[in-house]
Amino acid sequence: MSSERIQAFPIPDFPIVKPDDNLVKLILHTLETSKTELENGDILVIASKVVSLTENRIVSATDVEPSQKALEIASKNDFDPIHVELAIRESVEILRTDGVLITETSSGLICNFSGVDKSNAPEGNYILLPRNPDASASQYLKSLMNSTGKKLAIIITDTQGRPWRRGSVNLAIGCAGIAPFKYNKGKKDLYGRVLERSTVCQIDEIAMLAEPSMGQASKRVPVVIVRGYTYLASEETAKDINRPKHEDMFR
Repeated sequence: MSSERIQAFPIPDFPIVKPDDNLVKLILHTLETSKTELENGDILVIASKVVSLTENRIVSATDVEPSQKALEIASKNDFDPIHVELAIRESVEILRTDGVLITETSSGLICNFSGVDKSNAPEGNYILLPRNPDASASQYLKSLMNSTGKKLAIIITDTQGRPWRRGSVNLAIGCAGIAPFKYNKGKKDLYGRVLERSTVCQIDEIAMLAEPSMGQASKRVPVVIVRGYTYLASEETAKDINRPKHEDMFR
């Protein structure tokens, strides 16, 4: 990590994002109108909700017929059966149904309700997670770098809980232009001992750094610029963060 100061600041006055909007054009337009300039090395942290909206990952409740399985899970937990049905459809495996609905999504995320959410969705609608957040991040990165001529990185985030701690935090679910991990193996600690293992999920750290600027509810800050953090790119993606089943202690 750079010894320079690391900053996180929002792109202000971002418009409300609608289905099928071009997110890159919205970012560039808002940067221009707010007189905010990108610099080489900037990381754009983008809320998954606006990615989902522009990818039309929004479902009306009137288009969903809950299955018997969804009705059973909803009944025993006092859940919204349509919410449950959409979570089931977005999952490849259901892991817990007592008091929670923990699933594994097609992108490998382990989360509640498959990340399906009603907050900041138009009335009577549900927003699904992006289908392939890493691919979305890669597409945005290419377009933004071509438009600005700057070396950039993209992190797509979602607010999720953790099995071993209370409360939600902002986590990375997609990235491009930045390695998800920082490896400290071989470095020395304060007392000269060589680290034999130390893997840091740096894009999760950056996601959490951006969250106070991004906020929740009606704050309308879906894109935050992180500046001053030194990073490298790699072939690894955010999907590589997910533990394989044989390493997952909570299944």
